[in-house]
Amino acid sequence: MVVILENKATEEQIKNVKQHLEDFGFQIHESAGVQRTILGAIGVKPGFDIRKVKILEGVADVYRVTSPFKLASRNFKEEKTIVKIKDVEIGGDHIGVMAGPCSVESEEQIFKLAAIVKESGSKILRGGAFKPRSSPYSFQGLGEDGLKMMRKAADEYGLLVITEVMQIDQIELIAKYTDIFQLGARNMQNFSLLKELSKSDIPVMVKRGLSATIEEWLMSGEYILAGGNKNVILCERGIRTFEPYTRNTFDLSAIPVVHNRSHLPVVADPSHATGLRDQVPPMARAAVAAGADALMIEIHHDPENALSDGPQALLPETFLNLMSELKEIARAIRKTI
Repeated sequence: MVVILENKATEEQIKNVKQHLEDFGFQIHESAGVQRTILGAIGVKPGFDIRKVKILEGVADVYRVTSPFKLASRNFKEEKTIVKIKDVEIGGDHIGVMAGPCSVESEEQIFKLAAIVKESGSKILRGGAFKPRSSPYSFQGLGEDGLKMMRKAADEYGLLVITEVMQIDQIELIAKYTDIFQLGARNMQNFSLLKELSKSDIPVMVKRGLSATIEEWLMSGEYILAGGNKNVILCERGIRTFEPYTRNTFDLSAIPVVHNRSHLPVVADPSHATGLRDQVPPMARAAVAAGADALMIEIHHDPENALSDGPQALLPETFLNLMSELKEIARAIRKTI
């Protein structure tokens, strides 16, 4: 249920409405917009008479939310959410770029690539220290040593860090080094992990599951919002279909669909979506045109010898050229990058 308060509702009236909602057994989530305050009343109350809330002083309107994702819905919050981390915003008129290697391999490697990220004008360094791999014999990441290297490189070049968290017992450790938690596609419906991340004040980027519907993806974001963490970012990284010519099928249509139904920002990851570096630039350009709030792109100075996902990593020169092209597309849709 969504409770829309009057523009001139007093603090006392708002407090009274909240108290009544709590007495009725609802969990309350507040969204303070530019023009008005909205209260999300969460809880299953079959047959509840919403007139009990409508008659309260300071209430402009009350209606039920039919979509399963309540807090992620545009009904709950009309304005787009802008996730702010230090001097970086994701979800506004500036399109952010998260770039770096699939895995942190060495201090020399991550420093070299952090310098490229800085040169490109990007503000977020990506890289994996704990890697979920299909084969138990593949490189699994450097663990905390990798986190230390990435944090050191990011601080040297004035960048933020985004890295993947795979399990609950990693949250406290990774929180020491990262600015954004990345929740991988395989963990999108790891509900225990979602609940724990909801308790953090560090932003969480939720990657779409390999075969997840848009509604299931949004429901994962809902878990984090419901637990109290309002800094949720979604990431479209391709879904598994019958098509063998690409690693995954990049669902660009998901970007406008999510923007229409949700206030959460959407990141596009053309690297994991396509799996081949020659396909990454055209899909990155298309994602910007489709309205992506940010891009996540893998780069590597020596992809042939990369320990993971070398075939999809852009060479530094290609990445820098792509950034120049993306700026032109962003300008055409009245945004910056």
